Amino acid sequence: MALRHWPVLVLDCFFNMMWAAGLALTPAVIGEAVNTGLVAKDQTALVGWGLAVLGLGIGTALSAMAVERLELRVKVEPGYRTMQFVTRQACELGTTVDREVSAGDLVTVGVSDIGLIGETLQYGARGVGGVVGFVSVAVLMLVASWQVGLLVLIAVPAILVVTTRLAGVLRSRQSQLRTDQRELTDQAVDIVRGLRVLRGIGGEELFAGRYRDGSQRLRSTALRQALASAMLGAARTFLPSLLLAGVVALAAELVLTRHLSAGQMVAFYGYATYLMIPLNQMTFAVSTAMQGHVAAASVTRLLALRPDLAPGPRTGAMPGPGVLADPVSDLRVPAGGLTAVVCAAGDAVALADRLGRYVESGTTYAGRSLAGLPLAGVRERIMVTTADAHLFAGPLRRELDPADRVAGGDLDDQLWAAIDAAAARDIVEALPDRLDTSVAAGGREFSGGQQQRLRLARALMADPEVLILIDPTSAVDANTEKKMAEGIARLRQGRATVVFTTSILLLRQADQVALVLDGTVAAEGSHGSLMADERYRSLVERGTAAV
Repeated sequence: MALRHWPVLVLDCFFNMMWAAGLALTPAVIGEAVNTGLVAKDQTALVGWGLAVLGLGIGTALSAMAVERLELRVKVEPGYRTMQFVTRQACELGTTVDREVSAGDLVTVGVSDIGLIGETLQYGARGVGGVVGFVSVAVLMLVASWQVGLLVLIAVPAILVVTTRLAGVLRSRQSQLRTDQRELTDQAVDIVRGLRVLRGIGGEELFAGRYRDGSQRLRSTALRQALASAMLGAARTFLPSLLLAGVVALAAELVLTRHLSAGQMVAFYGYATYLMIPLNQMTFAVSTAMQGHVAAASVTRLLALRPDLAPGPRTGAMPGPGVLADPVSDLRVPAGGLTAVVCAAGDAVALADRLGRYVESGTTYAGRSLAGLPLAGVRERIMVTTADAHLFAGPLRRELDPADRVAGGDLDDQLWAAIDAAAARDIVEALPDRLDTSVAAGGREFSGGQQQRLRLARALMADPEVLILIDPTSAVDANTEKKMAEGIARLRQGRATVVFTTSILLLRQADQVALVLDGTVAAEGSHGSLMADERYRSLVERGTAAV
């Protein structure tokens, strides 16, 4: 990241050095003004050195202005760039993100890690200025008095060693705090997602207790981290102040023994006072670098992940509508019509993943292997919709129309047709602004059945060549389910549709039904003909009883 933004970073370091050098030289110029102007009673020299001080002040102020502007870029631009990398990586990983990265990690990367990376570069440039300022002052002090210069050269490394040790402790505790924050965030996300289930089984208090325990552990970790941070802050303030007192005391002794002049004494006091600035800059740069290291490690781990799926060729013509075939289960989905699949829940997810190419398999579409087709083209033509697909925040119209097309005319007719097919018109019409109503993330204001109908409307509106639905009517009543089954069959006429279900109402609408047992097709036919098969009848009746 530093290499990508090196021109701005170099300029920032340069102006930090100019600013630090200007501040470091100011005590020397004031000392000369005292010696040659005040002590010698030379008004011309006093005016000349006064103008020099003014010039240094103006140069330092201009450098400070440049530093502020450049530091903003150094802090913000890498953060935004890192966010672009992370967002692009999350999109390329696809479903791998859910399996490899926790929600807590993603939240922490987006909320704090990106800012810490920018701050590391920002305070790193300040640290460079601090080093230049310290070296400048050390040289000036050694030239004026080797005793005081030697004191500074011994004390400053000792201060840096102490603060670096404390920064290491802080880094360790920050890493532990991050781990606890991630775990608690994951727990909170799980509770929010499963709140309805928890209420149904009476597990709210149990999970609330677990969350309180985790919150207390996080609190303890945060207090330990705060103690380490406080100790580092105290060291950064107290140790330079102690050095200041030592420098002033030694310089005063040298003045009394006439080894230093009054002007040099004034200059040394200024040096000692100024030394607190570069020391703080260097120690703060070290402590920020420790935090940035932890943040960069988290981002790097995310960027190092590789998707479970090969992307396939970048370009290439997609085949026209054809048979979607899974050689593992021997399931064949014709190019048109409604195909229902009756199987165990675990088999449904595995089979849908293969048909939609969410895992590597030998599945073919129109005679061509899905693995040999561009992944973007497969996603455009084959859509898999699960029962818990996420509903995003924003206007409902944009949520139900994935392409985010302009409202009006034929599009509205198409959208309302999808809404009617999903039996969701009553939901939309009950909203204050109908399709223009903004909904919350996850569709929290809707019941489980309402969310399911809206998900189905969104899938129907997308109108892919192959639509794969997993239990699309599991959370609705029988009357609504009948309307949804009829709507799916009506709106998807001429298109391939696969429905994993045990609903009799959906099975009656299917053009063909496949019974999958132990991962392979055991029987095919119409719902009526398959009811004579005891294995099929057992699965259907069990699913009906569960509803």
